Parts: sequence; structure tokens; C-alpha cells
Amino acid sequence: MPIEISRDRQPAAGRDADQDELTKAEYEQLAEFRHSIRELARQTELEVRALGMTPQQYQVLLAIKGMPGREWASISEIAERLQIRHNAVIGLVNRAVARGLLRRGQDGDQRDRRVVQVHLTHSGEHLLTLLAAALRQERLHVRTALESWNAVEHAHGRR
Repeated sequence: MPIEISRDRQPAAGRDADQDELTKAEYEQLAEFRHSIRELARQTELEVRALGMTPQQYQVLLAIKGMPGREWASISEIAERLQIRHNAVIGLVNRAVARGLLRRGQDGDQRDRRVVQVHLTHSGEHLLTLLAAALRQERLHVRTALESWNAVEHAHGRR
């Protein structure tokens, strides 16, 4: 069954409908960028599974390590970073704690005892380091594809 798109849909505020129409070159770059993202996701899945982890466990470790300005994250922050429900994060964290990848803690300053801090363990740090090294080429491919996409958009005045 064909997909029907309403003709009543208005273009994004302040944008001309003709400006939204992509050129062939832009579609090619967009497809390449999307392909590079998928390659990164697939290679990530293969690498984490080879280490006996799930992709979601890797994402939790990365979200915690990548938290700006500190070495821990709350359950709510992890849920936001992964764009999943709070309850799902609790399950992921519980399984990672059981595997020795994460540990829970309280606010050392006792400011808010309701906030549970989730930290990486030495084992979690080690696995994350291995994965970051293994996925370096895929990250570079995504960066190159993004730079190409930006160059094509800039050439067509889409900035």
C-alpha cells in the first residue's frame, strides 16, 4: 500500500519549501552518511558481542564515561542519553552491576540521598577502552561522511 503524504503539511517555520528539496548529490551524501552510521552500529554490535556484552550495556558504559564534567551518571541521565525508559535503565544497570561492569553509590556530599550515582568499575573501564580502540576506524568513517555531507550542504547554501 503506498504511503500518502498530506499536501496540507506546512514547511518548517521560516523555510522555503523549495529549499527543502535536496539535489541528487545531497541525496547521495545523505545516503553515504546514513550508511556509515549503520556500519558503525553494526560493527559496534559485533565487537560488544565478541566481549560477551550487549549493545545496550556498551551504550550505558559510554553514557557514563561520556558524562560531562564527572565520572558518574544518575539513572535519569542514562535514560535521557539512551532515550529509553527509566525502568529499562534500571534493568540494564542491575545486569551490568551483576557482571561487575558498574557499581552504584550515593552522593558523597549527602546533598541528595535520592540520587543514585552509577560508576564504571575497573572491568567496565577496561572493556570500554577495548571497544573504543576497536571502533576507531568506523568512527573516522562516520566523521568523513559527515564532513562530506556538510560540504555538499554548504555548497548548496543550506547552512
